[in-house]
Amino acid sequence: MAELTTDVSWLAVGVGAVVSFLVGWLWYSPKLFGRQWAEGVGVAMGTASDMPVGAMVSQIVGLALMSWFVGVTAVSNALLTVILATLAFVVLAYSGGMFTKKSSYARNVEAGYWLVSLVIMIACQGVFRSL
Repeated sequence: MAELTTDVSWLAVGVGAVVSFLVGWLWYSPKLFGRQWAEGVGVAMGTASDMPVGAMVSQIVGLALMSWFVGVTAVSNALLTVILATLAFVVLAYSGGMFTKKSSYARNVEAGYWLVSLVIMIACQGVFRSL
């Protein structure tokens, strides 16, 4: 169990999760990809007060876990492991989107968001691990 916490930069984990969450907010907003993504998954864009709280909480928890995973692999010099795991997840999520008949645009937006989040989290490890 110690390998999951020893020498992990919790600042990098937290910043990586929060920044990825905020990027997601912009990513799925009408200003970027939100409108066409919503059409592609069959949901209606709502107002800020209509946001699904459960989905938002799940998203930040998932991002925190992913950022922690990046932190653990950074400590053990195994970042390629998290890159491989993320690519596997993205491909599986992409295929799931095909099964549920999401548009290719929506699948690409979702895959792009996960890859951008990974880059953000790795960059946070590089910046904050030395602090």
